[in-house]
Amino acid sequence: MLKVMSVFGTRPEAIKMCPLVKALEGAEDMESIVCVTAQHREMLDSALGYFGVKPDFDLNIMKRGQTLSSITADVIMGLEGVLAESKPDLVLVHGDTTTSFAAALAAFYAKIPVGHVEAGLRTYDRYSPYPEEINRNLTSKLATLHFAPTELNRSNLAREGITENVFVTGNTVLDAFRYTVKPGYVFADEKLRSVDFDGRKVIALTAHRRENQNGGIADICRAVLELTKRHPELLFVYPVHLSPAVRDVVFPLLDGKPGVLLTDPVDVADMHNLIAKSFFVMTDSGGIQEEAPSFHKPVLVLRTETERPEAVAAGTVRVIGTETGRVVSEAEALLSDPAEYGKMASAKNPYGDGHASEKIIDAIRKAMNDKIAL
Repeated sequence: MLKVMSVFGTRPEAIKMCPLVKALEGAEDMESIVCVTAQHREMLDSALGYFGVKPDFDLNIMKRGQTLSSITADVIMGLEGVLAESKPDLVLVHGDTTTSFAAALAAFYAKIPVGHVEAGLRTYDRYSPYPEEINRNLTSKLATLHFAPTELNRSNLAREGITENVFVTGNTVLDAFRYTVKPGYVFADEKLRSVDFDGRKVIALTAHRRENQNGGIADICRAVLELTKRHPELLFVYPVHLSPAVRDVVFPLLDGKPGVLLTDPVDVADMHNLIAKSFFVMTDSGGIQEEAPSFHKPVLVLRTETERPEAVAAGTVRVIGTETGRVVSEAEALLSDPAEYGKMASAKNPYGDGHASEKIIDAIRKAMNDKIAL
């Protein structure tokens, strides 16, 4: 039996790793071990509960005022004992969080091979997104196995000299839809249950990234206010991140305003079904850029760059930044031009077929047979 430990700590990681964990649990030749860091506590627990994943180890590192340095140190120190106790044959980490980088480093220190899920995403701007761009670069240097969602991600790795043990698998977020999107879905969140999705044009909005916390989120909020004045039929639904740096900006500007519904963060199923029922999406999230195209929803990316250019090339995503006037004009184009909307809504999702987890497990088996990871 191959012992495979999955390590993650945030809600976005959990959404993308839990389908893989469930697939590992069903693999007769593998023992699945789950260690969570709880870099984000409440939002992580919500996703774990929905997928029915129970961690074997919980580092519970989240604390008020945590910094990138404290997260990194706490993950490395916490995993040291966990790895010594469980002795996994392979450690899986995901994407670009500080948890992922620190866990990969801890596994390297323990001389345990690392598999990097969602490998090869790049913006080539070390400070945008921050700290994610450097986290994923460093994780690539530490990993033995690289599970790239797309051919472009594979080519990014090749530019950096990483050409061996790279497997193109698609993105596991599409696997999650099997668990979350169902006919006749009833929202768990009471506020979402009250939304008239048939009678109003609903725009799903998320904005929380560090690089947008220095004025960008406020600019986005001002764009929302302008759009609701112009279009009373709109309803912006904004699940607001729990970070005080986000909430202290959003609530004074948008709370109680016509055409705006603020909620606490919603669980993964509510979020996926909100996207599916919306008219289009405005976001600075990475994962939503991958999710929304499956529901044929245009995405306006509230950033100046994206590490997911495949969706831009496919035509389903447009990168627009956060400047208020630009956000308003790009949203207006989708609201007023059916041809423009239809062009974005009909684009094909470039992130796979919803079977990434099985492909990752097959790649792990191949690595074991070839003695790559031993």
